[in-house]
Amino acid sequence: MTHPTADDVLRGVDLTGRTAIVTGGTSGLGLETSLALARAGATVVAATRNPVAVPGLAVARLDLADLDQVRDFAAGFDTVDILIANAGIMACPLTRVGPGWEAQFAVNHLGHFALVHHLWPALWRGRDARVVVVSSNAVPDAPIRWDDPHFTTGYDKWQAYGQSKAANALFAAHLDVLGQAAGVRASSTHPGAILTPLQRHLTRDEMLAAGWIDEAGQAAPYFKTPAQGAATQVWAATNEAAAGRHCNDCAVTPFRPSPADAVRLWELSAAMTGLSYALK
Repeated sequence: MTHPTADDVLRGVDLTGRTAIVTGGTSGLGLETSLALARAGATVVAATRNPVAVPGLAVARLDLADLDQVRDFAAGFDTVDILIANAGIMACPLTRVGPGWEAQFAVNHLGHFALVHHLWPALWRGRDARVVVVSSNAVPDAPIRWDDPHFTTGYDKWQAYGQSKAANALFAAHLDVLGQAAGVRASSTHPGAILTPLQRHLTRDEMLAAGWIDEAGQAAPYFKTPAQGAATQVWAATNEAAAGRHCNDCAVTPFRPSPADAVRLWELSAAMTGLSYALK
């Protein structure tokens, strides 16, 4: 199967005058997403924990594990038309951030939850604003550890990753419900399997055992390139059909997160971050 790239998806799409933010926007999928949006005419801010200059992009520091920094970053925007919540970490050793939060849940979910809240006035001032949250088809309905989301006991790096990606899909689903009245729509996406810096915490032996690479270090045949992996998130950001849906391969999927779990996660996240339940 030949997969389209982000540039293929945006061919003929004019984003001139639109402001886009891409978290994790200077490496891997985020970089390909940022560059494709910029080539389509958008003004793109690539938000990253370790800023590096990238021609054609405005690069800004953003550590999603630091909620004060998230608040300060968002204060710099008057209008946002597209937010791609792309940044993430995967299968890392047990790491604590902020008030003792487990890092994958904190960075992949809570940081983006806070970012959307602080950007809310800018998003509702946007033109048909879209929020795209990068999840994963491997674990879109993984269980949330409601009584111990931060793994105070029994840490497993893959369970923690799965929980964070399920949280991404639940977050996007309820954000779309709450945002519709303000004209802000949200969706979640699965980019596919791609070798990027996301795998930095995995050993070569782990990736060999998973069948992700061969002995020469080459990606498995079913893996996409980063440019192909970025296609679904730019498709979701610019296609009406994606609103309120989970997307894969530049199309909506049948998967729909549990509305009850989406509300429960929103309330839990609001309590953890100290942010309002409702967006106003």
